[in-house]
Amino acid sequence: MILTELANTGVFIPEVGIGTWDYHAGPGPLRKGLEAGALFIDTAESYGTEAAVGEAVRGMRERVFIATKVSPQHFRSADLRRSVDASLKRLGTDVIDLLQLHEPNPSIPIADTMQAVAGLLDAGKVRFAGVSNFSVTQLQEAQNALGRHPIVSNQVRYNLIDRTIEQDLLPYCRANRITVIAYCPLARGLNRIRDCDPTGVIDELAQTTGRSPAQIVINWCLCRDGVVAIPKGNSIEHILDNCGASDWRLSREQLDLLDARIQFRRRSRFDQLVRQWLPGPLQTLAVGTMNVLPRGLRRRLR
Repeated sequence: MILTELANTGVFIPEVGIGTWDYHAGPGPLRKGLEAGALFIDTAESYGTEAAVGEAVRGMRERVFIATKVSPQHFRSADLRRSVDASLKRLGTDVIDLLQLHEPNPSIPIADTMQAVAGLLDAGKVRFAGVSNFSVTQLQEAQNALGRHPIVSNQVRYNLIDRTIEQDLLPYCRANRITVIAYCPLARGLNRIRDCDPTGVIDELAQTTGRSPAQIVINWCLCRDGVVAIPKGNSIEHILDNCGASDWRLSREQLDLLDARIQFRRRSRFDQLVRQWLPGPLQTLAVGTMNVLPRGLRRRLR
């Protein structure tokens, strides 16, 4: 597994970690992924997976980089501190390697939130601070509020068919040495990516390289400077397959083929706002509805 520096911290993490959103397979598959070298695992208080992560890292905690997230309704100082203490207990550890704000919450002053984060950093309960789903402006505001402590990462959606962050966020993060943690590097499933591959270029490259389609898609993310990926898998087979996306690179010519033949999009600001504020149950319903539509229609609505 290739290691890459987290921002400019001097700490190196695997370029392929393990995501646990919508994960329900227990600690066993997570442990196998850790043993395969994916010693970077991402969770959140809202995922309900912190306890499974804590069990999976038992006996090897000192080797594993654990990232978790605070939900936006807990961004007030006292709530945030209680939230972190609860996460520490569920994870079975005395320090969180990377604490991330799950998404912006404009109803709570960012200065209050970051003051609490700074206190946790100073107290040694948290090693590094990050954010998730923050725009450039929101990232700048959070960094100004945090003061002398750097924000080292922004966890955002990024994959072969959704390249929205390439417009301004990815360049900003690169220029400021902020690591981009790509969630959903396989979109909502490999079939969704195949919907946007009408000529079958992914399967062509899989045959050429001897890699799986999932590995091709994840490796595309890893070829972007400053990006690491946290794919999810609900079985040992899938998690180990995801780990195989590291230790090699697509060639420039192969990347050009993907760029030319994959029908990707960059979402408008309006689209991003709708997705950000759409309630979770409605998002789940929308995804389920999308999956039963004909492929041609899914491609237009993705």
